[in-house]
Amino acid sequence: MQNKSSNDEYPPSEDTFFIANNIENEKGEYALDIGSGSGYLTKLLTENFSLVVGTDINCNVLQHQSSYKTHNLICCNASDALKIKFDFIVCNLPYLATDEILDVATDGGAEGFEIPKKIFNSALKNLKEGGKFVFVTSSLSNYQKLIDYAQKLGLKTRIIAKKKLFFEELILVEAIN
Repeated sequence: MQNKSSNDEYPPSEDTFFIANNIENEKGEYALDIGSGSGYLTKLLTENFSLVVGTDINCNVLQHQSSYKTHNLICCNASDALKIKFDFIVCNLPYLATDEILDVATDGGAEGFEIPKKIFNSALKNLKEGGKFVFVTSSLSNYQKLIDYAQKLGLKTRIIAKKKLFFEELILVEAIN
């Protein structure tokens, strides 16, 4: 896996802007951006939340955020290092269906489910009662399996937006605890 060293090399993706357009009016006390990457969503959330935390599995990416740099960045797997309960959690899941994990930022494992399942398990312990978890997935993965898994965990789910791209359809899902 290549490490990126600046936002010029690791700019916000089409997925990120799709999420941003659908969460810009979310408000609350505590928000978490799992997989902060460029920091774009983390920075956006600081406008409407008192405390915003961004996590990413790639420490180098967090250290080199520039245009969207925020405070409270933690290098960890999903939200494993956190003990706080959040009103709102957002994640641009690594959803691509792959036989092996070559890029943790995009590869979701078998059916695009293996890695997102681990993220769900981590995030759920940090989601406040009545809190909202919004995640993006794709028609290239078994997104229904992800939705079913979220429901199995006790979350009430619904698809809140879809966006057709050239080779896939992005699907934004809201899961309420």
